[in-house]
Formats: sequence, C-alpha cells, structure tokens
Amino acid sequence: MQLPIAITMGDAAGIGPEIIVKLYQNQPTLSRGTFVAGDVLTMRRASALVANVSDTVQLPVVQVQSSGESFACPEGCIPVLQVGPALEPVQPGQVNSSAGEFSGRCIFWAAKAALHGELAAIVTAPIHKEALHAAGEPYANYPGHTEMLQAAAATYLNRPLEQLPVRMMLANDELRVVLVSIHVSLRDAIEAVTTDNVLQTIAITHGALEGILGRSPRIAVAGLNPHAGESGLFGREELDVIAPAIALARKLGCNAIGPLAPDTVFMRARRGVAGKVDEFDAVVAMYHDQGLIPVKYLGVDTGVNVTLGLPLIRTSPDHGTAFDIAGRGVADPASLMEALRVAKTLITS
Repeated sequence: MQLPIAITMGDAAGIGPEIIVKLYQNQPTLSRGTFVAGDVLTMRRASALVANVSDTVQLPVVQVQSSGESFACPEGCIPVLQVGPALEPVQPGQVNSSAGEFSGRCIFWAAKAALHGELAAIVTAPIHKEALHAAGEPYANYPGHTEMLQAAAATYLNRPLEQLPVRMMLANDELRVVLVSIHVSLRDAIEAVTTDNVLQTIAITHGALEGILGRSPRIAVAGLNPHAGESGLFGREELDVIAPAIALARKLGCNAIGPLAPDTVFMRARRGVAGKVDEFDAVVAMYHDQGLIPVKYLGVDTGVNVTLGLPLIRTSPDHGTAFDIAGRGVADPASLMEALRVAKTLITS
C-alpha cells in the first residue's frame, strides 16, 4: 500500500506555514500524496496571507482525520491533520512557547507514525530552538529536530540512545557534507573529535550513500586543524585521532580518504562543475560550521538536510524560521520543495 509523506508545520511564528502553502500552490504534482501535520487554523491563516500577498486564489485547507485520507484530497487543496488541541494565534517573528510546544508535538507525532509504518517519510518545516526550549519538558531537552527524532526512534526500538547514532547530512546538487557533531559549542565540538566518533560518522555515511548511489561512495574526511595539522605542526588530532579512524573505516570496506586540508576539501568535493573531475561523493566534516558554511554558501534555497542513521526517512529545508520576514508572505519555498523531492527519491532508492 502506498504510504503518505507528512510535512510537519514547524514553528507557527516562523515561515514554515507560508512556505508549505507555496509548496502546494506551486507544486501540485510534487505535493501529491502528502499532508501537513499541524494546526488547521494556522494553515488557513497562512493560505489567506499567501493569496493576499501574491494576488492568487486562496488554496482551501481541508482537515483530514487520518494520514491515509490525504490521497483522497483533490489537487488544489492542502490536507492538514490536526495534531492535538488547536493552537492559539501567535505573533509572527516572535518567540512563543506555545508555538514551540506545538512544533515539538508535531515532530513527535510524525516520528511515532513513521516508526509504526504509517508514513513513507517525514519532511520537517523549520522550528525555533529558543521557542522549543521555552516550551519546557520534554522539548527543552532537545537542541533540535535531529535529537528529537533520535530519541523517539531509540525509545521505539527499546535501545539506549548511544546505540542509535545518527548524523546530519546537508546536501545540494554540488556538495554533500556529513557532520561528526551537530548543535554543540565549538569547544565541545573539538572534544567530540574522537576516533570512535569519526569512524562512526564515516560508517554511517558509507551505509547511507551506498544505498542511495548503488555503489561504494568516495568519502573525503576533513582535518580539524589548518592544513590538516601539517604533520603535527598545527595540532596532532589528524595524526592521533582522524587518521586511525580512517584506517579502521577502510578495513570495514569504506572508501575513505584523508585527513584532507579543510580549506580545500570542499572545493575538491564539488560535483558537476564544468572542467573539473568529480573526486568525492561526500565530505565528513569535523564540526557544524566547518561543514555547513560551504554548503550554504552554494545556496540556502537548494540545500536539504537529511538525517542519516534513523529507521525512517527525514529531510528538511536548509534554513531556519526566518523570523525577520515571517508573516509577510515573501519567504522562498525552494528548499522545502527540494527537501520533498529528495524524500521521494530516498523512498524509491
């Protein structure tokens, strides 16, 4: 039986509801077989806003009672499954604990549905981490989507959290980057560069991309220090930590190369550039900003976040809630559209 894809609404005070409306408005074929896990009235207000700003016909928002009902909805409407009690209207662009709580509620609902085999994939609209924290327990325990989905999956599988390692991959048409650590301070990120963590990241990247590409992926591993440490002159992490992890990964069958200088490895890994040989399929980066700056520089509107290591498919746009433009109806839905396209590709790979 064909399964639907859930699009979680994200923070109601951000651009999530607006870009979801634009997805259904601009991509009726792509959005077929999807529904919004969110709040019906919030989505109706967003639909009215987008129609008013763009001078187009307002798309009707249809409340569905189950995920499977989304297939019966006609083209040109937005199916929404109400997740729990209705959300009171919130001020766009302002941190609101109620909006944070509702966004977290939608994520856990979608994760549970996907883990129980009711969904083909989850596409998550942006949440606001400060609002999530302001919502209190249990949402304040999680820095973001990745950690919430990991916790939900570990509970479902009855495993300790450390036995379900996950990684964030940011990808566009030119570059794929997988991170050793995610949302931690830079000081803690450096502490997280251990042989076990680097090896685990390489192995997760290998397993995920092998399934997507149908072959062994070529994985470049970035160094931590300038020039990958210059043989220990600028730090020994490459010699003592990263190189041993690469050697172990290669023994496991991973085609991993490095450690490579982080200021050039991303240029070497760009794919599809005229006159350039495609050297790598992905880069393993040692910390958040090392890996995400190059991806986002190539275009936030085309970047997609894919969570690797989960027993479900999850993608998201490569941007945040954009509080500075929320409520104006001008947000670009391109990254959300790409996230949905990638999710559908992963379902069939």
